[in-house]
Amino acid sequence: MNIVVLVKQVPDTAAERTLSEADHTLDRADADLVLDEINERAAEEALTLKETADAEVTVVSMGPDSALDAIRKVLAMGADRGIHICDDRLHGADVVTTAKVLAAAVRTVGDVDLVLAGNATTDGQASAVPAIVADLLGLPQVTHARKLTVDAGRVRAEREAENGEATLDAPLPALVSVTEKINEPRYPSFKGIMAAKKKPVATVDLGDLFPAADDAGFLVTRTRVVEAVPRPARAAGIRITDDGSAGRRLVEYLIAQKLV
Repeated sequence: MNIVVLVKQVPDTAAERTLSEADHTLDRADADLVLDEINERAAEEALTLKETADAEVTVVSMGPDSALDAIRKVLAMGADRGIHICDDRLHGADVVTTAKVLAAAVRTVGDVDLVLAGNATTDGQASAVPAIVADLLGLPQVTHARKLTVDAGRVRAEREAENGEATLDAPLPALVSVTEKINEPRYPSFKGIMAAKKKPVATVDLGDLFPAADDAGFLVTRTRVVEAVPRPARAAGIRITDDGSAGRRLVEYLIAQKLV
């Protein structure tokens, strides 16, 4: 079995995040960067499948030089090789461009049986990239999986819905996106960390993935942030002391604010 797992390096959600002054995109240079939590769980699922089947796991990530750290962490966990898409022209790429580039990288792997990804990343929360990648690759998509089994050339996943549970089934090859409930990722061992340094990582750019494309016409993003301002400080509220008229005064306030 040939498995590809898509991962992303993101700013730590516990740390302060700021926007760059130039284009109002997330300032990653001064941020504490980590492997995205849900992507890490997708990697864990790929490695669990590797342990029960004759599988090879390739980890793919798009990002600047620092994204190599995210790839190396998954290699230390047990993946076999990596593909790092690194190109300054992809700065600020939207979900459509990101999906196109990731799909092109997956095609370079060859005959892929399963593509795994997190259902969302903590920086963008678009939850759209896995579905677009599946569409571009012509693969059935099984999204938001909380439990996954692969057997006899098919993938089966359980999904938690608002009104209950659903079971999805699809033939391989397929793409599956997972939620944070699917597993608990393993910690890389010292032996795995040392072995990861010797595992192959191919670095590619737009020219490698789209050799016939016109670089000048490559549409990286379809939106542009023209202004960003800090959230205003929270104003002090109005405290009403109950002297027998609190109820009336509260209603008057709500009416004045057009809330009732």
